[in-house]
Amino acid sequence: MRVVFMGTPDFAVGTLESLIEAGHQVAAVVTQPDKPKGRGKSLTMTPVKEAALAHRIPVYQPKKVREPEFVDNLRAIAPDVIVVAAFGQIISKEILEMPRYGCINVHASLLPAYRGAAPIQWAVINGDKETGVTIMRMNEGLDTGDMIEKVVVKLDEKETGGSLFDKLSKAGAKLCVKALEKLENGTAVFEKQPESSTTAYASMIDKKMGKINWGRSAKEIEQLIRGLDPWPSAYTSINGKNLKLWVADVVCGDGDGVPGEILEAGKEGILVKTGKDLLLIRELQLEGKKRIDTAAFLRGYTVDKGWILGE
Repeated sequence: MRVVFMGTPDFAVGTLESLIEAGHQVAAVVTQPDKPKGRGKSLTMTPVKEAALAHRIPVYQPKKVREPEFVDNLRAIAPDVIVVAAFGQIISKEILEMPRYGCINVHASLLPAYRGAAPIQWAVINGDKETGVTIMRMNEGLDTGDMIEKVVVKLDEKETGGSLFDKLSKAGAKLCVKALEKLENGTAVFEKQPESSTTAYASMIDKKMGKINWGRSAKEIEQLIRGLDPWPSAYTSINGKNLKLWVADVVCGDGDGVPGEILEAGKEGILVKTGKDLLLIRELQLEGKKRIDTAAFLRGYTVDKGWILGE
């Protein structure tokens, strides 16, 4: 099939590579504009752009895909299908109806669950045992199109946003190729979604979400830590310095003190009281320092019982 691929982050690269390996003609790649990064603010290509250029595929980077000039370019390419994976822009009805097989989206959840921009992180944050990938034919709604294929992916006990990202990227790449094969040979079955989602909208993740509220349960905090690993990270403060938390365990029990109070600090980690149960911090990162295990941290930093994190 003649394909136009729309995607931006690492998550989408696997799908692009799979389409190429499956023998589809990827006529063009559409991705977000390059962005300035780092202290020097040098322009950085998106991961999808890097992959496309490596395969010598033409790349388009419109600020808005609804721009008339870009729409004309897209029409001239005449794709059989447009494949979208974590692209990051709203696609107009004009584009949705352009290809013969429509626009096919690789969405990282078991729709209708987790419609929205950050289904991967929210599955971890909410403590789900399983999630997956859905291939759907896009419509004008937000992740409401007819479903074509699904695959279930189990979450490990210590799954992070990053590790689940990798799992779902691989699963989505394989599933997309399968769905295109069915579209092409006429065996695809389209299942309408329920009007309402089974979960809250998977809103975008931002840095403010990472601030730990020690009044929440240890379980909720531990899930937040994993869900926001590697970005933007869950954090608190100690003696006025930012402290990122990377690995922690839930310890059943209460203990005397107030939420956020350090009850113990030793080779096993830093034990903190929460709104329900205790949290044992095993890996952390002090402002301006590297990510290390708590035992190593305590060898160079004094932490006393009774200190309260976040103050």
